[in-house]
Amino acid sequence: MEILSAKNISFTYPAQENPALHQVDLHVNKGEFVVLCGASGSGKSTFLHLIKQEIAPHGQLTGTFTYKGKELDSHDTNKSTQEIGIVFQDPENQIVMDNVMEELLFGMENKGLETRDMRIKIAEMTHYFGLSHLLDKKTSELSGGEKQILNLASVLLLDPELLLLDEPTAQLDPLAAKEFIQTITQLNREFGLTIVMVEHRLEELFAIADRVLVLEKGRKMIDAPPREAVLKLHNHPALHYFLPSASRLILHYEKELSGEDIPLTVKEARDWLQPKQIKPRQLREEVEQSTTLLTLKEIDYQYKRRTPAVLHNLSLSVNEGELLAILGANGTGKSTLLKIIAGILRQQHGKMTFRDKRKTKQISYLPQNPALYFLEDTLIAEYKQIIERHQRHDGEKEINTLLDTLGLTAFQDRHPADLSGGELQKAALLGTLLEDPSILLIDEPTKGLDPYAKREFGKLLHQLRKQQGLTIIMVTHDVEFAAKHATRCSMLFRGDISVTEQTKAFFKGNRYYTTVMNRICRKTSAPAVVTLEEAEELWRIQEEF
Repeated sequence: MEILSAKNISFTYPAQENPALHQVDLHVNKGEFVVLCGASGSGKSTFLHLIKQEIAPHGQLTGTFTYKGKELDSHDTNKSTQEIGIVFQDPENQIVMDNVMEELLFGMENKGLETRDMRIKIAEMTHYFGLSHLLDKKTSELSGGEKQILNLASVLLLDPELLLLDEPTAQLDPLAAKEFIQTITQLNREFGLTIVMVEHRLEELFAIADRVLVLEKGRKMIDAPPREAVLKLHNHPALHYFLPSASRLILHYEKELSGEDIPLTVKEARDWLQPKQIKPRQLREEVEQSTTLLTLKEIDYQYKRRTPAVLHNLSLSVNEGELLAILGANGTGKSTLLKIIAGILRQQHGKMTFRDKRKTKQISYLPQNPALYFLEDTLIAEYKQIIERHQRHDGEKEINTLLDTLGLTAFQDRHPADLSGGELQKAALLGTLLEDPSILLIDEPTKGLDPYAKREFGKLLHQLRKQQGLTIIMVTHDVEFAAKHATRCSMLFRGDISVTEQTKAFFKGNRYYTTVMNRICRKTSAPAVVTLEEAEELWRIQEEF
């Protein structure tokens, strides 16, 4: 039974010539789990927000949305607001109250529920999600994962029949993201909740989705079951990077496969791998020379007196020209550490030493929320202000080069607020690079970037390191990106660095904070690898035993 349909949906933002969406059709049946994916700026979030009418963007809309057999705008506003729920990318943007219990009550109070009914609903919901220990906490004290679960619980308390999810795992650490996905899968499978989810982290979603809808430049490209979608995408020059590692691995070695043979999960890929005989190629390891550039010793930091220290007795060395990735759970102090290195915060104890003190004046910092970076009305105005402020004589040429490299030339006259999350992230990065830094600090740089954009971004960082000697310190939850591009990785745990290792050694030794490829080849005869690219380069698969 159909619950939602879109017919010939086209949408153009104000003052834009090209439509963000062009004649998109979609049909969602009750109880389905539909994953909506595509490159950054392909119209995914726009489409989702148009369904949720109270947050629909301004612009010219043509076509018709139908909900439960009636045109969406003919439904009672209060009813559609309750029955169609949404969870956003940034957990902070959806929380309105200071206290967890107040946040859970907020939507129901606005709906006018009786006190008795609210108590019963909250009791049931907190037991289901395991939130009882958080009820008296301030929302500001929650981790990113806890905030996102709180947002989900708050929406579900209104008993929606259709749940829209706009990149809900973008800011979650790997374990929190996995728990969130398991929760929404359970809601779909056990309670029949209809879900439409926009997401770039697709490793696990192909295996649980009923259908995959792919948008390309605002047009519907694919609407098919997951295995069929894999077959249609695997030869696409950019979108094949969206596919699960398990699928891409087998398709690299097996050229003739039917849809039903396409693996989507670690287990299915391991079943394919088990009977294979794999001999490794001999590869020459590239050893990078290391000279210590920055040393932090016994750093302590707390935001308020009589509160636990966020960083405690932390020590870390950073090498010149490396890309150091700092990983760890939400709330462990990763962003705080970057702000101390950037000089935005000052530690209460310990010291930070630069080998070359001139480097301290050449640190650029890209915050987790890139919207905070912009002051001007257009990107090009912002960039011209930067090159004037830093007296860059080659600035105009550098702007054009970076606009082209990052695929932002068409957006240079846009207001930053009119960009998608991925476009905004790249636009802010461009601004930091125009400052000509020696040390670049980036906080969650791949948030909002699609898989192909991540690949191009990684190549840019490699180029900056090799050609300009840029030193990069990156805080990230994206283990796949770190495994491909970091030279070393550090784990931050309870305010201190618990381990720093070369990237391959770091991920091969981890069980949970590791890559899909490392989980696939674990406890098989295959030589251990951490990325698909490493497997393709190293493995020679012979005939089965």
